[in-house]
This record gives sequence, structure tokens and C-alpha cells, in this order.
Amino acid sequence: MQSNVSSQSQEIVKTEYKAGLATFERGQYRQAVQHLEKASALSNRNSRQGGEVQLWLVNAYEAAGQRQEAIALCEQLKRHPHYEINKQGRRLLYILQAPQLQRPAEWMTQIPDLGAISDNESQIKLSIKSDNRKRSPQSEPTREIEDLSKINTKDNRFIVVALFAIALTLGALIWWGL
Repeated sequence: MQSNVSSQSQEIVKTEYKAGLATFERGQYRQAVQHLEKASALSNRNSRQGGEVQLWLVNAYEAAGQRQEAIALCEQLKRHPHYEINKQGRRLLYILQAPQLQRPAEWMTQIPDLGAISDNESQIKLSIKSDNRKRSPQSEPTREIEDLSKINTKDNRFIVVALFAIALTLGALIWWGL
């Protein structure tokens, strides 16, 4: 009975972990935090799998803007029994505690707030309807045909020289290989 419950919780941990990674990769960080927190709660935190879940949870916390939670979890991961998890936890803690550099405003791109677009929805629909009118077919540009008599087709013997060099190389390789 105990092993059946354990295997069910392991399946839930795997499912939540995969869901957390998938939502993290899609940029849905709050949902990733929820999935990874569930996986972390059900897993053995001192196991390698539990440590990996917690490392991803640190990344999700940081991406979701929960820096204090990420730092607190890194402090715990510094004492993890698995060396790799311990090392990654220390590295992440170092990164999270590093001072933030000031970036000039010209390095940043401002993304406009699109929340006010719903007010202009009727104007957008009108402009789309006016653009859907049948357009006159545009004439394709004509291609100019080149005079083939102007193209230099004289043999420059490059192919003969290249074939001779290849044959000579292959012959030398066969000779030295025997």
C-alpha cells in the first residue's frame, strides 16, 4: 500500500514538474511557480529530483518577480546533500545577490501599453473593412533577358587541373596506405 501511494505521488511530481517546465518555457511564470511548488511539496527535497525541482522553482520565482523567495530557496539549496544541486544553488544565489547594473534608457525598448486598444476597437474594425476592398492587380515587373553571346563560356581548364590534383592526392594516399 505504501509503495502504491509513493508511486502515485512520484507520478504527480513528474507531471507537475513537466507542466512547470512547459509553462516556464512559454513565459507563464506565475503558473510555472504554482506547478513547481506542487512538485516540490510532493517530492523528497533532499533527493536529486527534489533538488532539480527546487532549482527550477528558483528560476520561476525570479522570472515572476519574487526575488526574496528565490533567494530564500537558494539559501536552503546551499545545504543540499547532492553536490551538483548544492553547487548550482550557490551559483544562483551569487547571481541573485549581485548588484543590479544601471542601464541607459537608450538601451531599452519601451513596449506600449495595449490595454487601451479596446476603446479603439470600432476604429480598427472600420479600417480593416476598408482594406478588404478588392485591389487592382499589380503588374509584375518584367525580367530582362540577357544576351548569351556576352557571357564568357571559354574553358579555363580549372576542372582539368582540379581533377588532376584530386587524382594525385588519392594516388599518394593509396601508395602510403599500403
